[in-house]
Parts: sequence; structure tokens; C-alpha cells
Amino acid sequence: MRSVKLGLVVILLGILGVACKRLNISPLFETKVENSDVNNWIYAKMKEYYLWEDDMIDVTKTDLTLAPDDYFKSLLVEPGVVDRFSWIEESSEELRNSLNGITSTYGIKTQALRANNSQNVSRIILSVAYVVKNSVAERKGLKRGDIITKVNGQDLTNQNYNSALRDSESATVTLGTYNKGYIDDTEVTIEMTKEVTQSNALQHYSIIELANKKIGYFVYTQFLTSNDNDLNKMFGEFKSSGINELVVDLRFNPGGYISSAELLSSLIVKNLDENKVMTRQIWNAEQTEERIRQYGSGVFDTYFFKSRSGIGNINNLGNLDRVYFLVSNGSASASELLINNLKPFMEVILIGQHTYGKSVGSITIDDDQDPKRWSWGMQPIVLRSVNYLGEADYGTPDGFKPDIEVVDNIIPYKPFGDPDETYLFKALEDILGSDTMATLRKGAKVRPLAVLEPVQMDYVSDNPLNDRKEMWTELTPNK
Repeated sequence: MRSVKLGLVVILLGILGVACKRLNISPLFETKVENSDVNNWIYAKMKEYYLWEDDMIDVTKTDLTLAPDDYFKSLLVEPGVVDRFSWIEESSEELRNSLNGITSTYGIKTQALRANNSQNVSRIILSVAYVVKNSVAERKGLKRGDIITKVNGQDLTNQNYNSALRDSESATVTLGTYNKGYIDDTEVTIEMTKEVTQSNALQHYSIIELANKKIGYFVYTQFLTSNDNDLNKMFGEFKSSGINELVVDLRFNPGGYISSAELLSSLIVKNLDENKVMTRQIWNAEQTEERIRQYGSGVFDTYFFKSRSGIGNINNLGNLDRVYFLVSNGSASASELLINNLKPFMEVILIGQHTYGKSVGSITIDDDQDPKRWSWGMQPIVLRSVNYLGEADYGTPDGFKPDIEVVDNIIPYKPFGDPDETYLFKALEDILGSDTMATLRKGAKVRPLAVLEPVQMDYVSDNPLNDRKEMWTELTPNK
């Protein structure tokens, strides 16, 4: 009997080994250590979906004893060069929430600038780029253009200016004031505690009427499906008002849902044609075969559209020859996808700094068993996008280069929609001409301004999850 039992064990082990080999993962019984189960799952999912799965390291050369986040990183193909974007979070729920604009935050995004105080001592200050609607920061009275000189009583330095607001759940900020070229502290302090907030990506919109032009302008901070109907309604107002120019402010927008970028593309494009391919996706070989089998050969092509489920008919502007985008180093992913989608069909003018440079997208992968075995969530790169002409020449650290370069370093920042605001002024100057803008400025009350040196060109949120450079899609096509 003993030999029979031993034979059964050998047969079972052989069956398990063959099954694991088919999945291209190491049999768990050979590496039964603390993290082997979750790491084997990570490897199997990456082999299934990762855009560069052909170049992945063989599982036998991986270290299954690593912590899951370190193991995930060990699988990435030339991280920082080929793959600059895949990431993993210990909480898949927190990951999904952040992609939907739900994070724990004060609700502010800032730009770090170098200034002098009245004693002529150099210092770093944070200029508030915008305050999230309905956030604790808005309720406390913070607004665009405010200057933060200290956090929790500490001066801002090269070592702490990025982390001062990110690393604390509660903070007291000291506001500064500009006077005769200097930035000094005031006696005004504001105490805040982070709270879970749903971001409203449509930060501002207005119609600017100058010199016989009607110019639609809006600030869009993340591609969120929760704001899709708001976008369509706003475009309805633009259309009924007869705007003849459009300026889209994406300088604070790190990306988001591909489907929202597709909506905005169809709202803006000239001569909307539902037979024109807006964007084409490229997946790995296994997923290409599987998705064609499930959904048909057209699964990778997205066309411009005149209506969408949940929105109804869309308010395409239809007649614009050109569109202006205000961009920065933080304009990424879905922001760049939108720009690339429109380039074959109308004149696209970029104002600001070069964009981030991300032409690839991801999906969210977490454990699909009930109950879940672990909470980890992955956001691996699974696709690359090209436009109607097959172009995607912005996927480098240089991104899209601006047609008109401008640095956002003049403070105090003016309100969104103010024709004299640094970025918007450059767009209006190109639309109306420098002579017209100079004439319009005559007699206007000029506020004292300071031109400062940026410490970095990107804008930074108080929660790093809000700055993820991302465009992502659901695994099931939105057709």
C-alpha cells in the first residue's frame, strides 16, 4: 500500500507541475514561502497582459521571496527607459478610487518657485495653482494665487518642498504676501486635515468676448467619466453661444480614462465623421489574438461618434479650424492622447512647456476570487495608441513640444479666465494679435507682479496619487 500511495503522490505532483508549466509559473509547492502565492499570481497576470511580455525575465530567474511590490518591479522591462509607467498598489480599492478622482487630500495643487524675502534671503515658496472644488482647502478659504511660505511652521527647502504637504495628514500653512519684489510671511495661518474628496475635473469654464471673437475656455484637470455629462453640457453652451475659438487648459492634467479622452475628441473635432478612426490600440500578441476572438477584428479601432450611451447626443462644435491647448510637463497620457487624436483633422496649437511623453495605457488588475486572497492591485502597461495616421511620436520624455513656449512663473497667479493670466494671454495674443492685446491692456489696472525661478516645471498635488501620469481603459471594450 505504501508504494501505491507514493505513486499517487508522484502522479499528482507531476500533474501540478505540468499545469504550472502551462501557465509559465513556478509550481507553488517548490517555492512555498511567504509571498510565493501572490508573486506567482503577479507573474502569471503580467505574462498574460503586459505589453512587453515577450521581453520579460523567465520566472525561474525571479525571486519569489520578494515583497510583492518589489517582485512586480523586478519584472518590468528596462524600468525608466522602456517601461516608465507600470505600477502597483497594496490596496486595489485605493488604486481604483484614485483613478476615479477619489483620494485623501487637502485639495490643492502647487508650483514650487524660488523667491527672496525682504531681507534678501533666498527661499522656496509654493504658489497655489488651483484648489479642488468642495475640498477642505476651498472651505478654509485657500484659492488660486495664494502663496504658501511655511508648512507646520517649517521653511520650505530643496529637501522638503515636495513632501511637506504630501507626508502629513494634518497641516498648518503660513500664507505669504508679495511686496516690492519680495515674498514675506504674513500672520495668516490655515489649519487643514486631509479628507476623502471626489475631484471635479471641470475646474473652470467661460466664454471670453474680445475684439469680435467669442473664445471658449475651460480648465480640465483629469479625464474622469464622472464629469463626461458636464463636459457635454458645457460644449452645448459653447455651441449655442457661437464660439469661434477654443482654448483647452490641460496644464494640470496628468491623464485618466481613455473613454473620456475619446468623448472630448469627438466634441472638438472639425467635421465629425463617424467613419473616421480616432485612435487605434496595439496590444501584445496573446491579447491581440484573444481580443479578436472575443470581440472581432475591429476591437482595436475607436471611431469618432455623435452619441454615446449614458450621455446621448454629443454637442460637437463642428466648425472650428483650430484648437489651442495650454500644456505643461505635467500634461500627460490621456491629455496627450486627446492632442494626438485631433492632429490629423484640424490645426492643433500647443502653448506652454513640452508635455510629459506617454503614449501607452494600462488596465487595473486585482484578485478576481471571492473572497479576495490579497488586496494588491496592479496597473501594468498593456497597450500603445496611435492616431488616424498611425502616429504616436510623443512617447519620449520630451513629449509634444510647444508651438509657443511660456513659463508659468509670474505671481501672484491671476484667476482662470482672466485675459491677462500668463498662459491664457499667450493664446489670446496668438488669436487676436499682439497689437490688439496691447491696445486692450491700455488703461487696465496693472497689479504688481514678480517673475520667479521655478524649482521644478511640474505642478504637485498634496497626494501623489493625484499626480499619476495615466491613461487607462477597462478590459472589456467600450463599444
